[in-house]
Amino acid sequence: MSPRSETVMNEQRRQILEMLAEGRITAAEAERLIIALERQQPGTPPGVEPRPRPRPKYLRVLVDAPDGAGEDGGSRVNMRIPLQLLRAGVRLTSLIPPQAVTKVNAELSRSGVEFDLADLKPQHLEELIDHLDDVVIDIDDPEAKVQVFCE
Repeated sequence: MSPRSETVMNEQRRQILEMLAEGRITAAEAERLIIALERQQPGTPPGVEPRPRPRPKYLRVLVDAPDGAGEDGGSRVNMRIPLQLLRAGVRLTSLIPPQAVTKVNAELSRSGVEFDLADLKPQHLEELIDHLDDVVIDIDDPEAKVQVFCE
């Protein structure tokens, strides 16, 4: 890594930490930003082994509603869905009889969801999970803050 790119990365890391200190982002958001920053490095310094990226284990959904937005004066959702559950579910779809798959697909289509259950394969799920690892969805609206990401 050139001294210039190292300086830029250190400056970006400092900005992330400043936003965390000011309360503009959460610790989890700061961690994700720093990880993303490290992934953007053009190369690793000589003699340093790159860290293997850990496989995500959970799909995380966080919802924070300000006081007064929920029925009980405020609400918070913090879901950690094991990705292994999704993998097992995909494997179970192979056990569904073809007649049932046809009926499920027809009902999904009637509901406006164009999806063929027969096309769901374990390798497709692994590709999806690999891509989800790079996805962070943050939604801010006046009523709530929603985050969806893998960890």
